[in-house]
Amino acid sequence: MTKILLISLLFAGSLFANELSLTKIVKLSNKGEKIAKTLCEEKKLPSAKGTIEQLMQKIKTSKACPSLSKSKLEAVAYYVSNGSMKLVGKHIAVPAKAKCPVCGMFVSKYPKWAAYMKYDGKEYYFDGVKDMMKYYIFDGDFPYNRSSISSVTVSDYYTLEEISAKSAFYVLDSDIFGPMGRELIPFKSKKSAKAFMDDHNGKDMVKFDEITDKMVMALDGIEQL
Repeated sequence: MTKILLISLLFAGSLFANELSLTKIVKLSNKGEKIAKTLCEEKKLPSAKGTIEQLMQKIKTSKACPSLSKSKLEAVAYYVSNGSMKLVGKHIAVPAKAKCPVCGMFVSKYPKWAAYMKYDGKEYYFDGVKDMMKYYIFDGDFPYNRSSISSVTVSDYYTLEEISAKSAFYVLDSDIFGPMGRELIPFKSKKSAKAFMDDHNGKDMVKFDEITDKMVMALDGIEQL
């Protein structure tokens, strides 16, 4: 009984140690940016698609950086996933154990991409607008009463500020990838969305009500007839 309790405590401690606050993730991503710009060939770094653990392996395989310690490699992986980060205003506070109901990934490690929905008093977190829109649009796959939705928010790409999903401007299919690949990237202002679109080869800029099932599926390389 004592051994079982000890193992349980060690396991719980390990889980707790892996849980990072948003502030720590921002610091880690910014540390990774400095390492990447100083020691690595940034053009060889992988896209942001995948988990932090998968990105660490991809970075090693890419040979974009010299041999790095595990902590430095992890920092670069957070930078690859989240890019440059700064906190402005209120942000989406994602519980450490919250999983995206569409893909099953833990959301808290990817604050730059976090989206949030609340309905029937329940809270749901997503690791990108694309997955959130799948949950919102595809009622055959995700049956629930859409009229009971009380809140839908997303994270401004540049500042991580929590903004209303329906007032945001979304850049479609740019050369910046999220954890789930090609994305709809949200911005608080049309000006910042336009600047991002010009800098990163965005295909279009849309509002929430203009996002269609065809757009969402095309981001995954699926054409609807």
